[in-house]
Amino acid sequence: MENFVKIVEVGARDGLQNESIILTMSDKLNLINDLVKAGLTSIEVGSCVSPKWVPQMAGSTEIYQALPKVDGVSFSLLTPNIKGYEAARSVGCTEVAIFTAASESFTQKNINCTIKESLMRFDEIMARAKSDGVKVRGYVSCVVDCPYEGAIDPAIVAEVSARLLDMGCYEVSLGETIGTATPDKVAKVWQACLAHADANLLAGHFHNTYGMAIANVAASLDFGIRTFDASIAGLGGCPYAKGASGNVATEDLHYLLTGMGYKTGIDTDLLMQAGKNIMQRLGRQSRSNAAIAYWQKHGSSAT
Repeated sequence: MENFVKIVEVGARDGLQNESIILTMSDKLNLINDLVKAGLTSIEVGSCVSPKWVPQMAGSTEIYQALPKVDGVSFSLLTPNIKGYEAARSVGCTEVAIFTAASESFTQKNINCTIKESLMRFDEIMARAKSDGVKVRGYVSCVVDCPYEGAIDPAIVAEVSARLLDMGCYEVSLGETIGTATPDKVAKVWQACLAHADANLLAGHFHNTYGMAIANVAASLDFGIRTFDASIAGLGGCPYAKGASGNVATEDLHYLLTGMGYKTGIDTDLLMQAGKNIMQRLGRQSRSNAAIAYWQKHGSSAT
């Protein structure tokens, strides 16, 4: 559909990995099942990383294995290296995600290598994925600003994105990791990247530290971008970027898109309930403005 916008739900991974409360497997399964019921069809369910480094992601493969497979719904796992890829494949995962950054400093802090080295690490994953018939999605962090280097040259973002696409990623998500961007800066990133790739191969991943995520999504729509990552209730942050808040809330993104006449395939009431359920478990109020307004209208709260 020409006016359809795909929302990739990353709350169960990008959102929960920064929570101080360690949720049970049952809690995570309930969250993901709530999201499926609401109509989300692309859901990142966890990360195949060592629980020593990210304890919140322990048991991600078990969660993937326990999820009921639903026609038309894609569940994916983040796989930073070949060991993670093999763990994902051991439970039958058919879509994985790999990640790098457009900042050398951030890449060193995050995965202890250069950008070039990070891409070289993916060669084996991409070869295996091609042989196994597994889809691979790429992430590029710090596409506007870096917490260590400041402003990032859009040409570097375009170069890294093009490399991931050339390697075989079906889509590359551009991450505005620390939430400092404004629409004019985002526009420069899209201009640089669209000189090398079609809009349907790119996605936007915006954080809301300064409340600009929705504005940056709106600006991205003008460039033909029709896929955006979001996190239920605005969960998330960045452990390597002090003060960075979560992704754009799925509820807020859905409200923007439907208000502008786009289709998302999501049921508003069930989406709001999914957000309420997870925030009740975490014991605090949602970061979603749309959710807060919705529940106030219904005589309740977003927790």
